[in-house]
Amino acid sequence: MTNISDTQALILSAAAQRPEHIALPLPESLRGGAAAKVVGALLAKGFLEEVDADTRKGEPVWRETGDGHGVTLVATDAGLAAIGIEPEDANPAPASATDAPTEEPAPDTPTGPEAAPKARTPREGTKQATLIAMLRAPDGATIEEIMAATGWQSHTVRGAMAGALKKKLGLEVTSEKVEDRGRVYKLPAA
Repeated sequence: MTNISDTQALILSAAAQRPEHIALPLPESLRGGAAAKVVGALLAKGFLEEVDADTRKGEPVWRETGDGHGVTLVATDAGLAAIGIEPEDANPAPASATDAPTEEPAPDTPTGPEAAPKARTPREGTKQATLIAMLRAPDGATIEEIMAATGWQSHTVRGAMAGALKKKLGLEVTSEKVEDRGRVYKLPAA
């Protein structure tokens, strides 16, 4: 799997499940500049591409082109492959989405709707980022180890894993009993 952030993986996974691989709407927690940054990175990598939105079909619009038309975001074959999905196994994408990614540079800031679609990714150096890094380590982490690293109480650690990681970011936290360590929690490596 390609090195992409959790938020990027979430966007591509949702697009893979939608008709014609449309990536909109983005997760609710991703707004404004953060949405522009995440989408810009996916466009630059060729994992998403902008295609003319067919508003008659109700396709969501990412940004207006200035000539009265809008564009939507579609996951490309490369984007699907980045999350481990074979394009031929997924729903067929529109013809424009199956073409090779364009060589146009991704826009720095889309001029899309004011309330741009939303998603969430932890900032570096936060306790949530520390938690994710610890859980992605090959040996995982125990509640006690996470408590020591973050200063959180045990109920906060459990709540962060169940709420922020599982529910909001869609990450699958696993656990197993390890001799001499107790219960160890892990996330799949990114």
